[in-house]
Amino acid sequence: MRRASCLNNLPPYLFARIDEKKAALTEKGIDVISLGIGDPDTPTPDFVVEAMQRAIRDPKNHQYPDYAGSLHYREAVATYMNNRFGVSIDPKTEALALIGSKEGLAHLHTAFVDPGEYVLAPSICYPVYSGGAVLNNANTYFMPTNAANHFLADFDHIPEDVLKKAKIMFLGYPNNPTGAVAPVEYFDKAIDFCIKHDILLCHDNAYCDICFDDYVAPSILQRPRAKECCIEFFSLSKSFNMTGWRIAFAVGNAQAIKALGTVKNNMDSGQFTATQEAAAVALTSDLSFCRSISKLYQKRRDLVLSTLADLGISLTPSKASIYIWAPVPAGETSESFATKVLERAHVIITPGNGYGPDGEGFFRMSLTTPDDRLVEALDRMKSLL
Repeated sequence: MRRASCLNNLPPYLFARIDEKKAALTEKGIDVISLGIGDPDTPTPDFVVEAMQRAIRDPKNHQYPDYAGSLHYREAVATYMNNRFGVSIDPKTEALALIGSKEGLAHLHTAFVDPGEYVLAPSICYPVYSGGAVLNNANTYFMPTNAANHFLADFDHIPEDVLKKAKIMFLGYPNNPTGAVAPVEYFDKAIDFCIKHDILLCHDNAYCDICFDDYVAPSILQRPRAKECCIEFFSLSKSFNMTGWRIAFAVGNAQAIKALGTVKNNMDSGQFTATQEAAAVALTSDLSFCRSISKLYQKRRDLVLSTLADLGISLTPSKASIYIWAPVPAGETSESFATKVLERAHVIITPGNGYGPDGEGFFRMSLTTPDDRLVEALDRMKSLL
């Protein structure tokens, strides 16, 4: 049996490796605290669960769902975009339901990238941006992303031969894994660049409703001419603690939405309509739940930053997302430090090199751990260091 050659070029999925290491230690009876994966530890809000209970009892929702998503759900998406950002969306042509944003991001490569062409991805990024290119026998050009440029991907120096073959630029702010945010001027520059070079600009906005210190994350679609080249991805996973529900959406340029929808029509199905009904209730709510969990994560952020400062690691507080991105101690690599913390403190942190070439020398910590367990994990790390 011969599998596709593209799989040989795909690195092991970072979070699958973390799960394997955790399972191996747990089987030995070791208490492992995970600060690795950003999976909310608090439940989905009751009003969403109750909406799901009502929807799941309705026989009309027991049939095959619409591939693009129910019109009711897409109208709720349009309502959210207008209420939250002041952005007008046509629910029939500019919105698409997704089975989680990861699925949509991966399928976007199939919709736009041919073998041998390029996607442009930050050199520290969500692994799916480059993984999707590998699975389509395409190439990734990693745009320099580092502390010196405030973790804003630098697209000013992309080689001309790469630009000629570039089809998609991936950006995402608030950022996973760095927690960086982008000024609107940066978005304007990226939009002008992509229009000039006929590149689809994909903005991953999964963390827009987890914000701190009075910061309010924007949508790239608020910027002038954005719909000429932009598709934007949103997820209910972090905003409403719905990671296991697998519900998200894409909005923006109608041609891009149609192309992505064509791939979905042929490669997968739509999301369970009852799930869309519950998600529509969440999206049309007053978003007070998002504000409440932002306060929770801000408190945890401050706790982590205080502990890291005690260890000699001083960081500028992030304004959004559920992650802390920090340099490893002197003399360590990302892998060696993560391994040491796991094997000796029994705490999982994520090595930065799993997020791209410029991620080496950093590690990521998730804030989605109960307060008492987070304190214990930090105490273990302090004892180790």
